[in-house]
Amino acid sequence: MLKVVILLIYFAVLIGIGLYCRKNATDVNGFVLGGRSVGPWLTAFAYGTSYFSAVVFVGYAGQFGWKYGVATTWAGIGNAVIGSLLAWVVLGRRTRIMTQHLDSATMPQFFGRRFDSVGLKIFASVIIFIFLIPYTASLYNGLSRLFGMAFDIDYSVCILIMAVLTAIYVIAGGYMATAINDFIQGIIMLVGIVTVIFAVLQSKGGFMTALDGLARVTDDTVSTTPGIFASFFGPDPLNLTFVVILTSLGTWGLPQMVQKFYAIKDEGSIKKGTIISTFFALVVAGGCYFLGGFGRLFSDEIDIAANGYDSVIPTMLSHLSPGLIAMVVVLVLSASMSTLSSLVIASSSTLTIDFLKDHFIKNMDDKKQVSLMRFLIVVFVAISAAIALVQYKSNVTFIAQLMGVSWGALAGAFLAPFMYALYWKKTTKASCYVSFIFGSVLMVYNMLFRATLPKIIQSPINCGVVAMLAGLVIVPVVSSFTAKPDSKLVEDSFACYDKKNEVSQKVSLID
Repeated sequence: MLKVVILLIYFAVLIGIGLYCRKNATDVNGFVLGGRSVGPWLTAFAYGTSYFSAVVFVGYAGQFGWKYGVATTWAGIGNAVIGSLLAWVVLGRRTRIMTQHLDSATMPQFFGRRFDSVGLKIFASVIIFIFLIPYTASLYNGLSRLFGMAFDIDYSVCILIMAVLTAIYVIAGGYMATAINDFIQGIIMLVGIVTVIFAVLQSKGGFMTALDGLARVTDDTVSTTPGIFASFFGPDPLNLTFVVILTSLGTWGLPQMVQKFYAIKDEGSIKKGTIISTFFALVVAGGCYFLGGFGRLFSDEIDIAANGYDSVIPTMLSHLSPGLIAMVVVLVLSASMSTLSSLVIASSSTLTIDFLKDHFIKNMDDKKQVSLMRFLIVVFVAISAAIALVQYKSNVTFIAQLMGVSWGALAGAFLAPFMYALYWKKTTKASCYVSFIFGSVLMVYNMLFRATLPKIIQSPINCGVVAMLAGLVIVPVVSSFTAKPDSKLVEDSFACYDKKNEVSQKVSLID
């Protein structure tokens, strides 16, 4: 009863906020970007909660914690330093300035206006549409075991509840409702992860006792080195490094993450948001991976061969009190719903603004665009829920593989072109096309013909890292021998950075 009451209160708050924010979602700017007036706390929490979902808490933390022990905490540290701190420092201000200057609300629209290319805009929107849908479906996977453990209800019911509730508050209040709910969900995640770590370690005698127990765990199939799972770098530092890079640097090219910078209110929000977002990532991501690192202490209860890595975290939590289990369920539900809301807004806005508007549906005013986006949110949520149900009922493994390559494909295609477009005037349209093609095709090839690739990049994670890093080389190389961009277009795009603003001395000391 306690678990049910907590969930009902949580659901009521989410829907109430969605209805409250309806007045801020009457036009495209308000619905997609919250009027570009979102403060530091909401923006930082929206960024963090979109970053971490059930995929991280249940899937990645369980899998990599089992493989690398407490060394997997490096992934959480990387998420905080590279995925949050450096992302805000390198991309935050420039993204906010140039996207407003170009009047772009989505990543494809940014590419279209930055390079004056309809083809580039449409190509980017197609890539986002193809790879965000399976990524959205993957969010449901981490909930199945937790809901089964806590409530003993069918996974299908979990999917439908999550899909309906998310659709209601996003459709009603748009980005602002998402941002406010993300803030609440973020608080739950912060408190929840700290509490759960403490409770799980206490169940094993406390931190030092648990660490000592982990140091005594052996697995000759992984390593013969004593204490390897409690060591600083773990049994496989190379592949752990690939995990850190993909899950950290990858955020720089994900449309639903970068779009958070579009809505930042002012300079103060960027500075505060950078600190808040980094702290959030350090606690939540660091905590998730740290907790997963102790998974092998429960090896007598876990059968990886039969139940997979997704069973690690739920097993670790299964002995907690009903109140703590309720907190865990709300924690994971919060993480997943916040990410899902960001993904469906990114998908619906991209399809409406970049693909359908002007190309297939002429003369759409703001009201029609918002109505279409609301309809498409329902469509996207329904499709992702259907994919998750099909995978659950039919055990269709290729869908799970496609989910794994989604992150690598999106980041591999967009990271380099987006960053260079913000900083480098010589970036060419052709280099963006080549990066789009290379990143997306490489990841699809990895999914379909994995065995033909060199062993080091047969893993979708390693392959995704190669796609991202290759883009950083592809863009400048291709730009060096392809048609130069129009100088007037480039100067106009970069003129926004040279605009003079007067500030008080408390902001800047000037002689």
